[in-house]
Amino acid sequence: QVRLFESGGGLVQAGGSLRLSCAASGSIFSTRTMGWHRQAPGNQRELVATISPIGSTNYVDSVKGRFTISRDDAKNTLYLQMNSLKPEDTAVYYCYINLPPTYWGQGTQVTVSS
Repeated sequence: QVRLFESGGGLVQAGGSLRLSCAASGSIFSTRTMGWHRQAPGNQRELVATISPIGSTNYVDSVKGRFTISRDDAKNTLYLQMNSLKPEDTAVYYCYINLPPTYWGQGTQVTVSS
């Protein structure tokens, strides 16, 4: 069974930066696509970024140029570097891995104050 543990969330002022981490258990981390979703209060969960096993990345338009997804397969860890944060980035951020099935972490809160 795969387990995912997010960390790195917090409160930051607009324009600031945060780096989220997602540590994964299991030995198949390096062969699967992983990514980050986020969910703001009252909103549906939104796909933010994905990264393939070979490092190909995709981003939702609203974070392009500000967020960077990366992975360290040796450490079984996924990252999301978030720069130039905006109040609309406030949400709970979840990492996931698609085996299938899809496994999710517990989420980490990111709050951006104006």
